[in-house]
Amino acid sequence: MSFVQVIDLRTRRVDELRGLMDQWIQATEGKRTATHSIVGKDRSDDTHVLEIVEFPSYEEAMKNSNLPETNRIFEQMMALCDGEPSFTDLDVVQDEQLNKIAVRRFVDEVINQGNIDAADALCTAGYREHDPSLSSYDVDLERAKAENREIIQAFGPTCTVESLVAEGDLVCLRMSFKGRHVGEYRGLEATGREVSGTGHGTFRCEEGKIAESWWNFDDLGLMQQLGVFEPYET
Repeated sequence: MSFVQVIDLRTRRVDELRGLMDQWIQATEGKRTATHSIVGKDRSDDTHVLEIVEFPSYEEAMKNSNLPETNRIFEQMMALCDGEPSFTDLDVVQDEQLNKIAVRRFVDEVINQGNIDAADALCTAGYREHDPSLSSYDVDLERAKAENREIIQAFGPTCTVESLVAEGDLVCLRMSFKGRHVGEYRGLEATGREVSGTGHGTFRCEEGKIAESWWNFDDLGLMQQLGVFEPYET
């Protein structure tokens, strides 16, 4: 269970506080157990500051607290505060990167269920798709649906999400897939061969929908499995 510590403080020296955080990050490189740090300033009171630090667990947070660099920076931080800061320790019981939900739904509904038209509800009207395997590296939603429909009908792929990482409005997908060549693909009649491979996708989201995507698959490996090219031998 991940763990979050919230430090609630008041200071008129916010820039110096941020400088201390930068020093701590440099001083604890290779030692710290913290995975994420946010410093936020109250819009209605610029002396009110919250520092939020995330750890893999409470035990890892305690290891971090015992670092001499942490103690030194904390003492310097106290000198910048107007009064005693308060600390809130939180065991995280739910953590949702909401943009990940849109991407998971895209994988499940559009790819795994083969429902290409589900993209209409999951993507923005101005959606753009970038994929070197399509007819153009930059296509709109309707063109992307048409070309991806051919791929899904040709292979009936099943996609497994290996990992999803979100930052800001971007979500990065690492995936694997399996399928069988049961329909025409790029002029190649169905071979009945089983295929598998890996791929990556990066998605930019707007208001809970996918606005743009970038895809990369092992196209050479796929064509080798279909017998178009001989596997490369060293």
